[in-house]
Amino acid sequence: MTRCHQPWSPSTRCPCAPDAHERKGNHRALSKSLIHRALSGALLGLFCFASLTGQEITPVITVDHRPNAVEQQQKHYVVMVSLDGFRYDYANKYGAKHLLAIAAKGASAPEGMIPAFPSLTFPNHYTLVTGLYPEHHGIVANSFYDPERKETFSYRDAKTVTDGSWYGGVPLWSLAEKQGMRSACFLWPGSEAEIAGERPSYYLHFDNKIDDNKRIDQVVSWLKLPPEQRPHFITLYYSNVDHAGHEHGPNSPQVAEAVKHVDELIGRFEKDLDGLHLPIDLIVVADHGMEKVQGDWITLDKYVSFDGVETVGSLIYPQTEADAVRIYKKLRAADAGFLVYRRAQVPAELHYNSNPREGDPVVIPKGPTLIRAAAPPAGQSEFLPVGEHGYNPYEMASMRAIFFAEGPDIRHGVTLKPFENVNVFPLVLRILGLEGPKVDGSVNVLSTVLTTSAAEEAQH
Repeated sequence: MTRCHQPWSPSTRCPCAPDAHERKGNHRALSKSLIHRALSGALLGLFCFASLTGQEITPVITVDHRPNAVEQQQKHYVVMVSLDGFRYDYANKYGAKHLLAIAAKGASAPEGMIPAFPSLTFPNHYTLVTGLYPEHHGIVANSFYDPERKETFSYRDAKTVTDGSWYGGVPLWSLAEKQGMRSACFLWPGSEAEIAGERPSYYLHFDNKIDDNKRIDQVVSWLKLPPEQRPHFITLYYSNVDHAGHEHGPNSPQVAEAVKHVDELIGRFEKDLDGLHLPIDLIVVADHGMEKVQGDWITLDKYVSFDGVETVGSLIYPQTEADAVRIYKKLRAADAGFLVYRRAQVPAELHYNSNPREGDPVVIPKGPTLIRAAAPPAGQSEFLPVGEHGYNPYEMASMRAIFFAEGPDIRHGVTLKPFENVNVFPLVLRILGLEGPKVDGSVNVLSTVLTTSAAEEAQH
């Protein structure tokens, strides 16, 4: 039974792919954002940020958490920005002057940051804030089936996205809130759910049509709150580059334009942050890179029947061992542009061989191809992307993402060799002086990024 006609990489419309009517959000910034009064007496207060004309935008949800603890008010700030689909080489390739300036005065990974496998949006955004590989935090794809729950998770389904029981690990915002430090999230995957008993103090339900400059306005307004209300960990998300990459390919003029646009946003954001005169560390990352697609869809039911078998995209969930063996043997014999493994035999470097949500057998593309278990029903439109991701980041450098960092806790001019993105989480914990659980990443990997004073202070 096919639940979702989604390829191995993102779906026929990726989680950040624009609708035809969606604007790019590159309008002139409004001079000011206003925050409306909280609804008194409610656990969740709804705030709206608006223009001077009073035009209502998407509401910001404010959780009635306790104020920042006095000791947390003395801590530094981390703002982590994700530029979805921003490949590691785009900054140099397309002349992103503001990001390159951050590299000169801060830290960067010129050869890229290695995303977790699969190199998809939801798994990697959640890896960045938990320090766990997808098979350990449970978000193993943008959409997948859970054989134990007998339910399907989909990034398109508000019910599953906002249900914290799907998410393992403890994200940075939950750790901060547990330790008396306020946090805020602007459209980060996972931030709409209560996870580990906590929510960010401030967050929004996903709406990718929010104007790009208004996003910055909102973050700046959070940082202008009184110290007892001001978040010290903030996330911000943009998908412009990913949109362009899917629709036009990584070498297109449209990607060059999108890179220039988000780079200008980063430049504007830096100026606004500097004007606050707060000790803010800015970290700019991406979830994955992008590669030009080769050929048309590879449809697996051309080689084997999935009657009575759950499938989601290219993920396969047989109910019996006999079915698993049958499917494995048929696909193994196909020799059609993909590799197939029994789940336990998936190469260890991929960290994708122990979670039932990954399916069994596991199909992995040999190159930048599109794979699905079955074609969509007749009459249903499908999107054939020009660019795609989701592939093995250890074999395909184009899957690597960006990493840039600057601020009072970041050393100047540090260049890093490629490193796995599970190591960003412990770096942020160290800067914020928070305690965290044992994870797959290690602060030692990025220890050279920190100034001596930051490293010493965090050890006490």
